[in-house]
Amino acid sequence: MKVVKNTNEELCFAAEMPESLANAIRRSVLEIPMLAIDEVEFVKNDSVLYDEVLALRLGLLPLKFDKTLKLKEECTCKGKGCSKCTIQLKLSADEPGIVYAKELKGSAKPVYPEMPLVYLAEGQELQFVAFARLGKGIEHTKYSPGLVYYRHAAEIEGNKKDGKVIERYPKGILEFKDGEIKLADKYNTDFFDTDKNLDFKIVPGKEIVFCIESWGQMPAKEILVRAVKALKDNLKEIK
Repeated sequence: MKVVKNTNEELCFAAEMPESLANAIRRSVLEIPMLAIDEVEFVKNDSVLYDEVLALRLGLLPLKFDKTLKLKEECTCKGKGCSKCTIQLKLSADEPGIVYAKELKGSAKPVYPEMPLVYLAEGQELQFVAFARLGKGIEHTKYSPGLVYYRHAAEIEGNKKDGKVIERYPKGILEFKDGEIKLADKYNTDFFDTDKNLDFKIVPGKEIVFCIESWGQMPAKEILVRAVKALKDNLKEIK
């Protein structure tokens, strides 16, 4: 396995694996419990956004959360809502201008405090109480921890000795090194159509490049570890 990129926000690695395994890990990411606003009670909303539209926007707001929080179906309150499974957030704004995520008051903090929620004009007011709960991406995409995708690494197939072929491709895709054509970066190169008259192709290789881009609630590496664990747990049920 080769690590292509490894930061808190993004993890990319290349490895020879079946597409079925890569897809199983990708789908298992949706089994990771994440916090999101699940319900909003509006006291007043004079903004240009309807209650439903603003509630949808709030649901997609990435929130930091305490990992001791329980899924509502696993909580002792049996889903009724208590401090063990539900976090209450409040917002009250009556000044003209942009209302930002940082104005939410409660124990769950937004990952991006400067994320704009709505604009209030002179005389407009916004008041609501929101309830955030843990959930899984298989229930709703707002609970997904990030963007997960995979693709094949690139390979060159055919005549690698004709250096003039490089001129037919965008700059930075190919290079002529040690007497043959090579890919400048096989892990980050898109596939390009090849002139049919050329004895040369850029084709999908054996390696798969697997990437995770976190929304910020959880490091990308932790998302991978938890996804693999979720997959293993699901496979235990097969006997």
